[in-house]
Amino acid sequence: MPSTRPEPAWLANSVLYQIYPQTFADGNGDGIGDLAGAMEHLDHLQWLGVDAVWFSPLFASPFADAGYDVADYLSVAPRYGTNDDLVAFVEAARSRGIRVLLDLVAGHTSDQHPWFREWASDPTDGRYVWNERVGTPAGIWCPVPGSRGGYYLLNFYPCQPALNFGYARQHPDQPWRDPVDAEGPRANRQALKDVMAHWFDVGISGFRVDMAASLVKDDVGHVETAKLWTEMRGWLDTTYPDAALLSEWGEPAVAVPAGFHADFFLQFSNPALRSLWHTGVGTHDSNWSEPGPYFFDAEGGGGIDVFLREWRRATDAIGVGGGHVALPTANHDYARLVTGPRTAEHARSAFAFLTTWPSLPTIYYGDEIGMRYVEDLPDTEGSILSPSNNRTGSRTPMQWEPGPGAGFSTAAPDAFYLPVDPSPDRPDVATQRADEGSLLHLVRRLVALRHATPALGPEGSLEVLTEDYPFAYVRGGTHLVVVNPRRGPAAVDLPDGWDGARALEVEGVRVDGGRAEAAGFAFGIFERVG
Repeated sequence: MPSTRPEPAWLANSVLYQIYPQTFADGNGDGIGDLAGAMEHLDHLQWLGVDAVWFSPLFASPFADAGYDVADYLSVAPRYGTNDDLVAFVEAARSRGIRVLLDLVAGHTSDQHPWFREWASDPTDGRYVWNERVGTPAGIWCPVPGSRGGYYLLNFYPCQPALNFGYARQHPDQPWRDPVDAEGPRANRQALKDVMAHWFDVGISGFRVDMAASLVKDDVGHVETAKLWTEMRGWLDTTYPDAALLSEWGEPAVAVPAGFHADFFLQFSNPALRSLWHTGVGTHDSNWSEPGPYFFDAEGGGGIDVFLREWRRATDAIGVGGGHVALPTANHDYARLVTGPRTAEHARSAFAFLTTWPSLPTIYYGDEIGMRYVEDLPDTEGSILSPSNNRTGSRTPMQWEPGPGAGFSTAAPDAFYLPVDPSPDRPDVATQRADEGSLLHLVRRLVALRHATPALGPEGSLEVLTEDYPFAYVRGGTHLVVVNPRRGPAAVDLPDGWDGARALEVEGVRVDGGRAEAAGFAFGIFERVG
């Protein structure tokens, strides 16, 4: 069904770009990325053609979890610059047609946040979840450091106390379970609005909300959490209708109807993203039933059926015009597109798929040049979750140019936040800018093609022709896409009308005689003629 909720006009046809600020670009030579460094590379983002950048957290923090432990929502962390530097970046980006989104950690703060310190000594304060004795399960409660005594509920690491948005269900033996309309939860909902309003008023265009499903506790089916975000969306539509709200929920079928403009297919919960990219190398949770075969596999061992099943479930729940599924190449928590056995050569067909599918494409910094996930790096600011889930390798410095520091920083390499990829053939922006055949130039052309072709955007219709190798589909009734990410060739019979189609961006695909024949690692985007 069509949606009656408004949406920012700029969002639907946008290509997003995620910046991990610690390792994107260092402007002051201390070895840590910052806003000044990012400002120096705005021309790269404009040249690439992205419409919006999303920064992982920039707020003040003790950095026990790389900034996802916020100590002040209204102040930029000094390592990145000042609030004025962020405003300057926003204005400079806007002058280039690029919007800026921030990361909002909504469900918890740092244990160094003034809210928590005040709460720890004030038994009348309901901002966090308090229990006078260890609750059940015991592993999610930590001793309160202040005079209040008792225990606080954590949301992730022990340094991240959960903000109190209430419990969906009360229990007579657990008096700490405030209802969602209690004073503490109501104050926290207002605080979320106040934080967002502060940054909207200085020019921010939206937020990606971290752990968006984690707010209301014991919420079977996320019913009360959905009501909370529906309230936030109503406020946003009325007060800041040009702003966007994206979620880290991982279930677009739930998150978008709840009020978000878009939700990401992610590595956890829903298997859609893993069924596309997951090589089994890098970041892998032991509770995943996969890796299993994945579609973008050089040996062609996977299928597209899991992704399509989840895509259809999500889009059926969202409805026409109701919002979007965001599809990332990777992120700061998940292994890069180029990981393990998948090389930059294999990634070319992945970008052809990403930019022609009716989702919101999101490029993780460096994936446009084929930066690789670097294995076996040590923990840095909480980056290793378990022996099999090492996020560090997805967070290495951006490779801007050849040389020891890769153009990331003028500091000595041993002072870098993380080491640069040591591979002698690592890619870099400068080298690929000089090569028209590079992955970087291909990504730029694909982004431009998507922008210039409404049929390839979210509003264009989708007809899937085959769920095998090659994967073939028609967008908007006018554009044929054929993707063969495996090493071996593949072919598919086509409906009438595609002979003589005009090639728009093609590598290794031939359309003739009612068939599409694809070489290994091939893709083709064609426009129907006549």
